[in-house]
Amino acid sequence: MNNTHSIAKNTIIQVAGKTISALLGLAAVAIMTRALGVEQFGWYATSAGFLQFVGILCDFGFIVTTAKMLSEPTFEKQKLLNNFFTWRLLTAVIFNGVAVAVIWLFPYHTIVKIATAILAASFVANILNQVFIGFYQTKLKMATVMIGEIFGRVVLVAGMALLAYGYRQFLPMMGVVAISAWVYTIYLWAKSDGVKLEIDKTIAGAIYKKMWPTALAVIFNAFYLQGDRVILPLYAPIADVAFYGAAYRVLDITSQIAFLTMGVMLPLLTFSYSRGLKEEFKKYYQLSFDLMLLVLIPIVIGTFVLATPIMRIVAGQEFSNAGKMLALLSWSSIGVCFGMTFGQIALSIDKQRQSLWIFLGNAIICVIAYFIFIPRYGAYGAAWVTIFSEFFSGIALFLFCAFHLRQFPKFINLFKIALASATMGCTLYLIQPLNIIISILLGAIIYGLCAIVLNIVSIKTIKEALTRNQIA
Repeated sequence: MNNTHSIAKNTIIQVAGKTISALLGLAAVAIMTRALGVEQFGWYATSAGFLQFVGILCDFGFIVTTAKMLSEPTFEKQKLLNNFFTWRLLTAVIFNGVAVAVIWLFPYHTIVKIATAILAASFVANILNQVFIGFYQTKLKMATVMIGEIFGRVVLVAGMALLAYGYRQFLPMMGVVAISAWVYTIYLWAKSDGVKLEIDKTIAGAIYKKMWPTALAVIFNAFYLQGDRVILPLYAPIADVAFYGAAYRVLDITSQIAFLTMGVMLPLLTFSYSRGLKEEFKKYYQLSFDLMLLVLIPIVIGTFVLATPIMRIVAGQEFSNAGKMLALLSWSSIGVCFGMTFGQIALSIDKQRQSLWIFLGNAIICVIAYFIFIPRYGAYGAAWVTIFSEFFSGIALFLFCAFHLRQFPKFINLFKIALASATMGCTLYLIQPLNIIISILLGAIIYGLCAIVLNIVSIKTIKEALTRNQIA
């Protein structure tokens, strides 16, 4: 199979796989919220939020670096993969081990601290998956990743369902989360041509030389993206923590869509820029911007209008109050749109080192803001700082890329997309209350028709991007 077909096939597989995985993830959240109730789900949100902070802190950009270095001829691929796996295992165990110890210094409920120790096993597994994902991206075998992810999610949903109709105990559910994560990891490991523990000083030096700029950016990201999850439980009632965490679970789907969209565009941007193909780069630069807006803005508007019924169907009647939080947090996705697009563009033109000041500045501002606004305004204070942080990084990266590239994207499609989304949003608002499934389908139809009438993005252009030759 040639590269064109391989890339197109992998793109389709990723979209389909992520859609199924997201639906299974929502099913797991639906079961967990109904079985645990507000207080115990708040415990889970506290533990998971603490470990997500640690997980991002020790991410170091392994996925990107793994895929990049495995595509280069410098080192033998199996030895390189072995070294990546070994270092990732060491950092995962050390950082999560420290997290399990450090959380006992926080004034959280004792059962939250025990749950953190159990969930830490799942985060070690998730961290190891980053190496395998980078490996399979290079091999254009994302089907393996998607099968493993879906398999793990099926185990998660099945385990949650069994416990929900049986014991309904909090800690056993945390155990199911850990088991499902390791099912995914073991599947990827078994399919990876015998990865083993190995440390080579030359390879290790090369890995960390390439990785440190991305690692610093990711560490700074941890403070402004996840700092609220750690700080909020210190000041807010557990119910607010539960509502905030449940809203974020729904919102995480938006981040996955943004990551997936730019995952398709990044190789095209890198390929054209590195070879001096200015017109091609300019076209993909514009397409990246348009595609992200095309996907995320209607999701933001739709989520804002339907936030409360979305939370009811996802988490149950008890979590209706989380709808207000979801409606507010949904606006942060516009910042995510800009940040993800121009962050990846900065990476494609090899300017990630020069952009570190943006992430450092954002981290400092947001940590200070979290400690000012969360004690005063609770979850709403955390939400407003989150929205600010996403817009700050998104706009700063947009200006950063415009400065270095000496070009701005055209905004005509932004206005068209905003018009189509506003039309959809107003229609949905006026016809409420209506069944949530019917509302979502109707909204998709209205937006789709508006997109066609306004000729927002050419289908031909998207097909070209998905089938671009000689990128591997």
